[in-house]
Amino acid sequence: MTGTAARRKLERAPARTDEQLIKGCLDGDPEAWSALIDKYKNLIYSVPVRLGMHQDARDIFQAVCVNLLSNLSQLREHRALPKWLMKTCYHQCLRYQRAASCLTELDPEDAENAQDTAALPEEMLVQLEDEQALRDAITQMPARCGRMIHMLFFESPVRPYAEIASELGLATGSIGFIRGRCLARLRKHLEMKGF
Repeated sequence: MTGTAARRKLERAPARTDEQLIKGCLDGDPEAWSALIDKYKNLIYSVPVRLGMHQDARDIFQAVCVNLLSNLSQLREHRALPKWLMKTCYHQCLRYQRAASCLTELDPEDAENAQDTAALPEEMLVQLEDEQALRDAITQMPARCGRMIHMLFFESPVRPYAEIASELGLATGSIGFIRGRCLARLRKHLEMKGF
């Protein structure tokens, strides 16, 4: 099977639930682990990025993944995985910030802002949950719609319609119409989920 054919086969495969992925991980399935990390990598990275910890984001991501691997068998409720990841990642960020503050003297204004972060997690948690729900909804869409939405709204720099059309095997003039249908489908899915 060629690389393109294998990629198309994967794109058509239905997304596995967290429960299925976790069971696969616990059974030693490396594809399940890869799919689980792929599903939640943006969520994990978004926490340190929101906190302005761009330099440490990679290390924090790795620490959270190691923590997940170590504690996955202890997760009682599979639906709680996204929230567990967000909280674990946030606590990892705090550890990195504390370690960094031991090495440098805090500016009085920074020290005051550090006290204000106690209210941040709940607000940030809600935003991160919404973002993850959007990512999950996009992965549950037909492959072409999901890819189009990703190319149009999540890639930077913005790609020209002609390039997107070529990659998706569509006429350039049909991108706007199909984009509208895909967004309507996404909106309907999100409304059914309570958005």
